[in-house]
Amino acid sequence: MNQRRLEIGVGLFVLAGAACLIYLTIFIGQVGSLGHNEYLVFAEFTSVEGLREGASVEIAGVPVGRVGKITLDDERARVELRIKAGVELDKDVICSVRTKGIIGEKFLRLMPGGAEELIKPGGRIKITESGVDLQDVVGELIHKF
Repeated sequence: MNQRRLEIGVGLFVLAGAACLIYLTIFIGQVGSLGHNEYLVFAEFTSVEGLREGASVEIAGVPVGRVGKITLDDERARVELRIKAGVELDKDVICSVRTKGIIGEKFLRLMPGGAEELIKPGGRIKITESGVDLQDVVGELIHKF
């Protein structure tokens, strides 16, 4: 009888642990779109070097989304932005590739514009700025001196 109770207790403990792991994976790890209310917009860049899927999308330093798929479209990088529901983007928003710190991770910064018209889900951000490559800047400085 005691052996059976022990087996049931261990089984319940394992099930609880698996449920916690699934919760952490989906909701905290932001895997997939389960449980998230978001919409897609797209932006095209000449270069997104160092930008990775899952990178943060921020307005004024506040995360408002994340980077989805990054693909090549006619020699330009096409980036999918997964924006949280409730965050509205003006038609003239500026999207730029930025770096956190000197050699930190890349993220996308959105600078709101003043247009009254909004980008609809599935729409495209028209004004983009590619990131500055630190190696290119250092290379140019070395060749100047």
